[in-house]
Amino acid sequence: MQFVACTHDAHAAAILEILNEAIVNSTALYDYKPRALEAMVGWFKAKEAGRFPVIGAMEGSQLLGFASYGTFRAWPAYKYTVEHSVYVHRDHRGKGIGPALMKRLIDAARDQEYHVMVGGIDAANRTSIAMHEKLGFTHAGTVRHAGYKFGRWLDLAFYQLLLETPARPVDD
Repeated sequence: MQFVACTHDAHAAAILEILNEAIVNSTALYDYKPRALEAMVGWFKAKEAGRFPVIGAMEGSQLLGFASYGTFRAWPAYKYTVEHSVYVHRDHRGKGIGPALMKRLIDAARDQEYHVMVGGIDAANRTSIAMHEKLGFTHAGTVRHAGYKFGRWLDLAFYQLLLETPARPVDD
């Protein structure tokens, strides 16, 4: 397995396949309908504009999973906080790909001098919660009934990791 910086041209279709499978079959995304390939143009442009990494786990030419982060909230004082996501192709879950991607994403956040990484995780997703806890994330709170999907209310749990960066935060 190797890790690469994903690009629209090389990886958009594979990322979309992973996302759409999660939309249709899980509560990993609080979305109802699969996304169109055209949506990936804006997604990648937003990542590029924010200098946010999209890290892919590859085996040969197959994308096994990916991880990225983006803006947590739009106000300036949140500039040291990012919200991340990690998704693994359904055929490759349980093989350590998620934690491997997350370790690289955490390294990227340190390199970019972020201070807090936040993950919003469906509270029933014990696998993702356990992975985050093993990586040092702690529960920061749960918004009860934050979403409604598959005929039931969903609780959204927030997990955070505090990083030692930046060395010299500023107020501007």
